[in-house]
Amino acid sequence: QVQLVESGGGLVQAGGSLTLSCAASGTIFRFIMAWYRQAPGKPREAVASITSEGSSNYADSVKGRFTISRNNAKNTMYLQMNSLKPEDTAVYYCNEFPRTSEYWGQGTQVTVSS
Repeated sequence: QVQLVESGGGLVQAGGSLTLSCAASGTIFRFIMAWYRQAPGKPREAVASITSEGSSNYADSVKGRFTISRNNAKNTMYLQMNSLKPEDTAVYYCNEFPRTSEYWGQGTQVTVSS
């Protein structure tokens, strides 16, 4: 059974940093994993993905500011977010990429104040 638990969100001023964590259980962590976010009134979007070998891709909006990483032995994934902007405010989720189910964890709220 898949379970995804996101943590590490919070309130930060613009220009600040946060590191998000994702703890995964089940077989999902074998695959490409990604961080997604959903801002109020907007659709959920993928912002970074990483293969099991560690190759990563980023959305243009976060490239150069966010770094995704994973620890396969611990079934954990991270998102280091630097130079945060108010437009990064959203609920952040981790999941496989692309998704093969409707399952989502509870997410973690990131709020960036100007």
